Amino acid sequence: MMPSEVPPHRMSAFTYPPDYSFPHHRLHPILRDPTKQPIVLVACGSFSPITYLHLRMFEMAKDYIRQHTDFEIVGGYLSPVSDQYKKPGLLNANHRATMCTLAAEQTSSWLMVDPWEAFQNYQRTAVVLDHFDFEINTILGGVQTQEGEKRDVRVMLLAGSDLISTMSEPGVWSHQDLEHILGRYGTFIIERAGSAMDQAIENLARWRHNIYLVPQLIQNDVSSTKVRLFLRRGLSVRYLLPAAVVDYIEENNLYLDDGAGSEKEKGKEKEAAMVR
Repeated sequence: MMPSEVPPHRMSAFTYPPDYSFPHHRLHPILRDPTKQPIVLVACGSFSPITYLHLRMFEMAKDYIRQHTDFEIVGGYLSPVSDQYKKPGLLNANHRATMCTLAAEQTSSWLMVDPWEAFQNYQRTAVVLDHFDFEINTILGGVQTQEGEKRDVRVMLLAGSDLISTMSEPGVWSHQDLEHILGRYGTFIIERAGSAMDQAIENLARWRHNIYLVPQLIQNDVSSTKVRLFLRRGLSVRYLLPAAVVDYIEENNLYLDDGAGSEKEKGKEKEAAMVR
């Protein structure tokens, strides 16, 4: 693709943190099945701290994609939010990115952590997805089939049901961002027990073809909020988080007092579906 042919959303208009390099060591460069469309899953969130539910979301989506779609996953990314998000209980980006990296590298064979969003000013979700699209398709050149044919990779957002709920509320997201995220990219939503999805989906009917609902067959209500509460109370969080993350928290005495009372945190934990 010549520079003049590069779509506007793939032009390099991004700022970069110092010493940044885009992680792609686990990105599959060769498409296994040429009849399928290559995709990467991107989960944006606080990850303060990352839990097994965050990781399970990728595996649930992977199963759904394999069984019910014509997509092929070539990579998965965790994108921790910037410190500028200023959310209750939000630990600094360095700690959060480190914990995400420990979790991804030690528990998964295909997940990666991109610190681009974490180490700079607040970025909208639409811009974050554009960044992934630019790095994977413009800089890396996408992927190729076993016969050498180049293919663009579709970037898709992975999130919890909270995301769709907020997207369907008037005034929370701009129409421009909804069109960009749901129209251009699309999303996989992990359903949760007790979530009223029907009305939310109805309000987003224009983009229904790009919204994939993934059932959570074994309910898991672990949340970063609950983990932080346990830590403040001196309770064990082992087996709620990867062991390496628990060790890191203990070694650095994290979350002993994150400065957020329960009333402030009530209803605000959207660790798997950021409200941007």
